[in-house]
Amino acid sequence: MKDKIYTIPVHDAYLSDAACPLCELEKAAEKNLLEYYLGPAMMEPDIRVTTNDKGFCRDHWKRLYLSEENRLGLGLVLHTHIDDLCKNLGTILDKSVPDKRKGMFNGKDKSYRQRIEKAAEAVEARAGSCLICDRIAYTMDRYIEVIFYQFFHEPEFRQHFAAKNGYCLPHLADLLRGAAKRLDQDEAAQLLAVLTAQQNGTMNKLREDVEWFTLKFDYRNAKADWKNSKDALPRAIQRLTGCRDLE
Repeated sequence: MKDKIYTIPVHDAYLSDAACPLCELEKAAEKNLLEYYLGPAMMEPDIRVTTNDKGFCRDHWKRLYLSEENRLGLGLVLHTHIDDLCKNLGTILDKSVPDKRKGMFNGKDKSYRQRIEKAAEAVEARAGSCLICDRIAYTMDRYIEVIFYQFFHEPEFRQHFAAKNGYCLPHLADLLRGAAKRLDQDEAAQLLAVLTAQQNGTMNKLREDVEWFTLKFDYRNAKADWKNSKDALPRAIQRLTGCRDLE
């Protein structure tokens, strides 16, 4: 496959000891994008148009701020983004205010609920839009395409895929959805046979580790070995959610 931009990171992720290879890919993609939007690109006119319009989600505004790489650039982006918000949402908010007047010819303002709901939807749409999330979603979709290609065309990669211990649930869902979208019935049967076996094995082992963690608090097990359960709680949360901030 010629697209080295995507194949090399996929190979590296599957050769790593990451609990979820796709989390490793997503982490690297996010890091690159945070650096990109805090770098010189921040001042490019076409980028500013998109940052003004879309902005970033709560988590990525926070990460951009905490990086402390370019506070001035971030301030400029925030200024023009908020300026765009004021122009866009100001009119919608003004229109959402119910008409308090009552009279024989005026009557009650029967549509005020719909206008308030429309305003809430507009605010949610702006608060939930995120350039980085969109770019990550595009990149991860390409990675999944590469994973499927290599699984069926590169025996060595197929061995690496089969050797992993499954995925976090959000990325498991991405793989399943990608299989439904991109693979024919025979291909889906081959890949999902491997995927479900490794995922079920990992989840069953995780269940045992979490259970033993709880049983260790029983005085009768005080002197027993922790086995593989000392870090069972963060591993379980990471497996369930894909959260990467529990080290």
